[in-house]
Amino acid sequence: MQLSFYQAERVAVFIDGANLYSAARSLGFDIDYRRLLALLSSKGRLVRAFYYTALAEDQEYSPIRPLIDWLDYNGYMMVTKPMKEFTDSMGRRKVKGNMDIELAIDMMEMAPHIDHVVLFSGDGDFRRLVEAVQRKGLRVTVVSTIRSQPPMIADELRRQADVFIELQDLAPEIARARDPNREAQRDAQREAMQPEQDHEGGEDYEDGEEDNVGNVAMEDEAGYVEQRPYGDRGGYGGAERVSYPNRGQGGRFRRG
Repeated sequence: MQLSFYQAERVAVFIDGANLYSAARSLGFDIDYRRLLALLSSKGRLVRAFYYTALAEDQEYSPIRPLIDWLDYNGYMMVTKPMKEFTDSMGRRKVKGNMDIELAIDMMEMAPHIDHVVLFSGDGDFRRLVEAVQRKGLRVTVVSTIRSQPPMIADELRRQADVFIELQDLAPEIARARDPNREAQRDAQREAMQPEQDHEGGEDYEDGEEDNVGNVAMEDEAGYVEQRPYGDRGGYGGAERVSYPNRGQGGRFRRG
């Protein structure tokens, strides 16, 4: 099944960044966000496209920064917050960066202004949210995959959605061209950055969620930063909403 909307439907897109990254990588391709936005815009009246991700702010350089900057300049509304670090009962450092609340609040706020929600996530925690906006009269399309091993979408979320779209079916329209050299470099970088696990003093990600060390921006400067318009955007450090003249409401940076 392909993306399709009723004529004149107002559409808002909500992208769970880490979840979409994991789903696409499990299927063996990477998302071209310019192509994705063009596809969504061609199908209906696209009101907003939100992208959610948590950031490890204690790093001197975060590999997701180039992607965040590029998306914010190119039609997406960014919602970010710092990852939370804690030590579990075994003395292991863990990092958690769940964006579910931010996404849920934005979807409920947008509900009176739209007719159709497109959710790029397979997280079963969103089932109740989907049900809530459906009761407000919205249609909900969920994009994820059942073809990975294991499937990336929770069965309860798939059942709740009005329409489920298999991510792999969209690959011909939204996949980035493969570059074996870049992929080898990215995999080596990810391996070098991967935190130690399962021993005292190691670092781990709780429940496998929000592993932003491997988020989409491992596509990094080579894929996105050269397309960034001239000039320094800044705006990462503030807690308030920032507006830019070329972007209506502008990007939003929420801090936890």
